[in-house]
Amino acid sequence: MRRFTSFTCIDWSGAIGAHPPGLAVASIGSENAPELVQPMQQRWSRAAIRDWLLQLAETQADMLIGLDLSLGFPFIDQDAFFPEWEMSPTDARGLWALVETLSAGEPHLGANSFLAHPEARRHFRHAKGDVGNLFLPGIGRLREVERHQRATRQANSWSCFNLVGAGQVGKSSLTGMRMMHQLQGRIPIWPFDPLPETGPVIVEIYTSMAARAAGLPANRSKVRDIETLAKALGALSAGLPQRLDRMDDHATDALITAAWMRCASADPLLWSPPILDDQIRQTEGWTFGVV
Repeated sequence: MRRFTSFTCIDWSGAIGAHPPGLAVASIGSENAPELVQPMQQRWSRAAIRDWLLQLAETQADMLIGLDLSLGFPFIDQDAFFPEWEMSPTDARGLWALVETLSAGEPHLGANSFLAHPEARRHFRHAKGDVGNLFLPGIGRLREVERHQRATRQANSWSCFNLVGAGQVGKSSLTGMRMMHQLQGRIPIWPFDPLPETGPVIVEIYTSMAARAAGLPANRSKVRDIETLAKALGALSAGLPQRLDRMDDHATDALITAAWMRCASADPLLWSPPILDDQIRQTEGWTFGVV
């Protein structure tokens, strides 16, 4: 099984603007403590994170990189990402390409142009009272990994087609898909690509799973104080960062999850979930850590 020497969590954001406050990057290696990765400018942008990842590809860094977003949309339940849309792709790479094509003129890796497409918008809950006619009633459509982790109580993620509320991941996922399209061929993306023997690898993660592994209760998983952060990192055999110039929950999510990834990546079962078959692998993808 592949062993990595460094681990990075990227807390992602789909918010509008050049420098969304929700972006944070943290890394840990063989040393005891994770550290926040400092951006070249005052704050991270999505494009700057993409360029940083491209630098890792150039140096072939031995790094496992976790992105807190969904790298696929539901497909298995209806044998399509977007039923009734003739442009609906047949696999995840086609989905990333479609999002990129319809959003190509939008700055900051934004994807609002995709959501504005008359066929795309039919599938999403956009706001209270603004629900596409093909949005599934209730919580919306779920990927197989989301059905499984909800049934087994490993996590409680929302539908990617929901764009409403603090727990929504649709906007961040769409902006992330633009980045995945631009990174293709440079960094392998698991499970869509096989796990390579060397170089960086990207996986999808849920920071809430890391928080639970660190002993944080499900209803209080956001950390905003140094004492709770120290306790959570200690549960993952890690210490406090030497430098901590921000103490918001995006930064602490990234720090805790990077430490969790170091522990979790050594478990072979997490790389071979029993229900992850070839169709799921190439259409919806999977969240690393769900078994």
